[in-house]
Amino acid sequence: MAEAKLDWSKILKSGQRIFIGSHAGVPTALIKDLMAHAKHLHDIEVVQLMTLSDNEWAKPEHQQLFKVNTFFIGGETVRIAVNEGRADYTPCFISDIPNLFENGILPLDAALIMVSPADQYGYHSMGVSVDVVSAAAKSANTVIAQVNPQMPVTYGQSFLHKRQIDYFWEHDEALPELMPPASEDSKIIERIGQYIALLVRDGCTLQIGVGRVCAAALRYLSNHKDLGVHSELITDDIMELMLKGVINNRKKTFHPNKIVTSFCMGTQKLYDFVHQNPHVGFYPSEYVNSPTNVARNDNLIAINSAIEVDLTGQVVSDSIGHQFYSGIGGQVDFSRGASLSKGGKPVIALPSTTSDGKVSRIVAHIKEGAGVVTSRGHVHYVVTEFGVASLRGKSIRERALELIRVAHPKFRQQLLQQVRQHYWVPHYQQQTPVDVPELGVMGFKKINFKGEEFDLRPLYPSDERRLQEFFYSHTKETLQLRYNAVPTQMSREKSCTLVSIDQSKDLALCIVRQKGSAAKIMAVGRYYFIESQNSCEVAFVTREHYQGQGMASMLLQEMARIAKTRGLTSMQAVVMANNTPMLNVFEKGGFKRQPADEPGEVLLKLSLVDEKEASCQ
Repeated sequence: MAEAKLDWSKILKSGQRIFIGSHAGVPTALIKDLMAHAKHLHDIEVVQLMTLSDNEWAKPEHQQLFKVNTFFIGGETVRIAVNEGRADYTPCFISDIPNLFENGILPLDAALIMVSPADQYGYHSMGVSVDVVSAAAKSANTVIAQVNPQMPVTYGQSFLHKRQIDYFWEHDEALPELMPPASEDSKIIERIGQYIALLVRDGCTLQIGVGRVCAAALRYLSNHKDLGVHSELITDDIMELMLKGVINNRKKTFHPNKIVTSFCMGTQKLYDFVHQNPHVGFYPSEYVNSPTNVARNDNLIAINSAIEVDLTGQVVSDSIGHQFYSGIGGQVDFSRGASLSKGGKPVIALPSTTSDGKVSRIVAHIKEGAGVVTSRGHVHYVVTEFGVASLRGKSIRERALELIRVAHPKFRQQLLQQVRQHYWVPHYQQQTPVDVPELGVMGFKKINFKGEEFDLRPLYPSDERRLQEFFYSHTKETLQLRYNAVPTQMSREKSCTLVSIDQSKDLALCIVRQKGSAAKIMAVGRYYFIESQNSCEVAFVTREHYQGQGMASMLLQEMARIAKTRGLTSMQAVVMANNTPMLNVFEKGGFKRQPADEPGEVLLKLSLVDEKEASCQ
């Protein structure tokens, strides 16, 4: 029954606790009507999630009427109120918020929500914001609904029968819009998006948040196939990929052929898209964010952002030091769910520094007062504009080295010094990771051998143990041919020396089979710069199973290209005379035999100077 006017004096009492609708479903006009007619009320606690509004009720002039208690700090008005002590922040997983209402931990006297007009059967849709609104409406003693003809009708578990609503207030207003980030973003954000896209395979299911990094990642997924979505939030970028057919949900293992979400925020085009769309299901947060349900999606990729990450993998995402900034949200729900998913990947993405470039966001220790939202045990990947740090199954030492590698180069030495103070990294680890820009902007190359995909990339300091395993995989014959001896030990310290080199001077590349967080070195090629000759000495070793398949030739070709780019005039190699396969690799690569100093050895050289260049010198 529609009422032209609400008598708030009969609906609410001072000191009660009310919930207000979330995100784009915030009943702004209804709350303004309450504020305009609530002079007799005071000390009402307003419980909320993020609201896409000006949050007028959180301003100082209303502090005698309202005290805001938010689960997520969205918008500057609420942020200021929390950090001035006029509002409260209650950290909680989104999946657990409904339980607070239902079990009386935060009992609700009233819920102020927005719904669509009722259908012929008497059901109103909660439209674009089901999330925790559903639980609040079912738990509150009194439900007051702003009936808005512009609220989309969405499917899934988004309906309330008119008998579940106590007061109706009709008001026609456009839903608040959230404009998508500009498609032309900074190079840093674009690069992060590219790295994230590399972690997503065809047929994966996505959970992705709002913001510039997530939008950039979605832009680089436009050539993927058969993606699905199980995410608390969907945005215009998700809609665009669905319209292009990139997202079709047909490979999903939980709710196949349908997007599963709990709310959407975006433009009017998005709200029109979800209206009566049977391919998008809106469900309550306790269902969508349940780690158990998230994990029922095979290959679930959860992509979330952070404020800072320490060198053990702890993620800070709701505070900057003592200042609370946002909230826990669904980050932990989806990170845990993705880690339990078959083939799943929890991903944390952030720029390596603050916007002014003065502060590293990869840190040796989190700031005083800052809180860990996602534990070091939850994180599998951390992505910055400098690459992807793989943390799953890594020791603290390996994690630190992986994260230093994706930190900004100007902070790497400082981070290594700080982490050595606590013995997380041994004293002999001196060299910080050095990039190889000649490998391209992504820092590595995807290659294919006989249908298998591999990465051609630099050796990293964090490869210390992998190189040690690589050494111990060799047969005595391989060791004899490579070293002209049979070394019996590769200590961690020796391995560290071999992987921790100045890649701007010397060069150490490897071919790695990377499957998720598992990496196995298949071949290593390196050269040592000979400054007096402006030349370098080259050497290779390949796992026995892959010998003769072209890996050494590919490494040699790549190293010759880099050496020439760096201005070296020649390359040379010393190979045992009985190592026929390796001699063939060098000779096919253009190396010429030269007189050798030692019997049983062959000296080979390759000129990197073109004949025309040589004649001009």
